[in-house]
Amino acid sequence: MQALVYTQPNEVQLQERPQPRAEAGEVVIKIEAVGICGSDLHAWHGHDPRRKPGLVLGHEFVGAVTESSAAGFAVGTRYTGNPLITCGVCDYCVQGRNNLCSNRTMVGMTRPGAFAEYMSIPAASLVAMPQDLSARAAALTEPAATAWHAVLLVMRSTVRPIPECNILVIGAGAIGMLTALLLRHLGARSVTVTDLNASRRQAIERHTHARAIDPTQTTLPESSFDIVIDAVGAKVTRNQAFAAIKPGGVIMHVGLLDWSSEIDMRKLTLAEITLLGTYTYTTSDLRATVAALADGAFGDLSWVEERPLVDGQQAFLDLDQGKCAAAKILLRP
Repeated sequence: MQALVYTQPNEVQLQERPQPRAEAGEVVIKIEAVGICGSDLHAWHGHDPRRKPGLVLGHEFVGAVTESSAAGFAVGTRYTGNPLITCGVCDYCVQGRNNLCSNRTMVGMTRPGAFAEYMSIPAASLVAMPQDLSARAAALTEPAATAWHAVLLVMRSTVRPIPECNILVIGAGAIGMLTALLLRHLGARSVTVTDLNASRRQAIERHTHARAIDPTQTTLPESSFDIVIDAVGAKVTRNQAFAAIKPGGVIMHVGLLDWSSEIDMRKLTLAEITLLGTYTYTTSDLRATVAALADGAFGDLSWVEERPLVDGQQAFLDLDQGKCAAAKILLRP
C-alpha cells in the first residue's frame, strides 16, 4: 500500500509499505480521508521526540473496515475513531476521563497512523457514525471534539452563560475555527478571533461571522473579555490572554506551541482568574461531536480543503509557509 512517511525534519515521502493485518481485537480500515493536525506539523518540523523518522503520521481519520479480528465490526462499515488508545482500567478511564489515561498510546505516534491507504487500530477505539456522513465531516471529528471538550470545560467554569459573554479566540487555525463555529452554534453573540494570516481572518469572518483582527495591527482592549480561548499556546498569546481577560474571567489554554513561559500570576490571583488546561477529548466527547457534525452544528465545512495523499509534502509546506487559506487540509488516499 502507499503511505506518507515522515523521513526527516521538514519531509514526508510517499512510500510503499506492507498492508497492515488485524491482530487480536483489532480491525483494518481503508482510509477515506485524514486531516493534517498541528501536532503533525510540529512532528514534521522534527520538534516532537516521540515521533521519529520512519513513522506514518496522521490521526484525524475516517474509513471503512476491510478486515476484523473483533466481534461486531462488520466489513464495509464506516467509522471514525479515537486515536488515543487507552487501557480502560486505570482510575481515569473508569471515571470516564480516558483522555487522561495513565497508560495511553496514540495512533500516528506510537504506532503507524492514517496517512496511508490502510491502517490497523484496536476496535475499541472506533467511534460509530451515521453511514451517510460525509468523509469531510467525519474526518473533522477529532479536531472538532477538541474544541467541544474545551468549550464544555469553559461552560462549567464561567459565571454567565455563553450568549452573554464577550469571548476572544486566539488563533484561526482548525481549532480556532471550530471553536468559533461551536460558540456561534451555542448562541454566542460577541466573538473576536485573532490571527496573523489575512486569508484565515477572512475565512473566519465569512464562515463564523465573528470579528477577526490582526493583533499586530489592532490592540486588544485590556481586561475586556469574559472568556479567552488560546488555540495557539505561544508565549506571546499567553500574555495576550492575560492582558485581555476580565477580572473573574476564564482563560482556556488549548494550544501548546511553546512548552513554557511566564504568566501574570499577580493578575491571576488578584483578579480571581480561572486558568484551565485541556487535553484532547473523551470518548463521550467524540460521540457527541459526531452527532453535532451530522446535525450541522459546525456549519457547511466549505472552508476545508481536500488534496490527494500524493500531494502530502506540498500540503505540509503550504501550511508551514502560510500559503494555505484553509484552516484544515484533508488528504485523500
